[in-house]
Amino acid sequence: MTRRYRAPDARARGFTLLEVLIALIIAGIALATVFRAASENINATGAAARYQEALSRARSHLDGSSANLIFGEQEGDDGGGFHWRVMVRPLDSTGKKDSAGRAVPATDSLVVTLCAVTVWINWREGTHGRVVRLDSERLLISAPS
Repeated sequence: MTRRYRAPDARARGFTLLEVLIALIIAGIALATVFRAASENINATGAAARYQEALSRARSHLDGSSANLIFGEQEGDDGGGFHWRVMVRPLDSTGKKDSAGRAVPATDSLVVTLCAVTVWINWREGTHGRVVRLDSERLLISAPS
């Protein structure tokens, strides 16, 4: 029994150089897209962490300013690249007002003043400045003198 040699089928041949190059280009584009998405994800996670830290610092300053309500603005460096500013202003009061509009306690009663408290936390992130702002209203109770 003799065997005949059959020519290889056209479908059984390997890939051409052009097909291999196109496949490599497509794989390169896909990898670049995946790496870019991963890099943006890392940057977004870092920015979210900074916003969370700024919000925590703003809440702390808001709580601290409630203990010592001093009318006007105060500011300072909070460390870690954060800068804070607190503004306290009177909105309304139950007492008599002096010429500057501030409540003056009577000799026999408490004066309750409603104050607006605003806290800003600023920081730099790359070339951009970022800010978190919290607003609240607090009561200031003045005892008779």
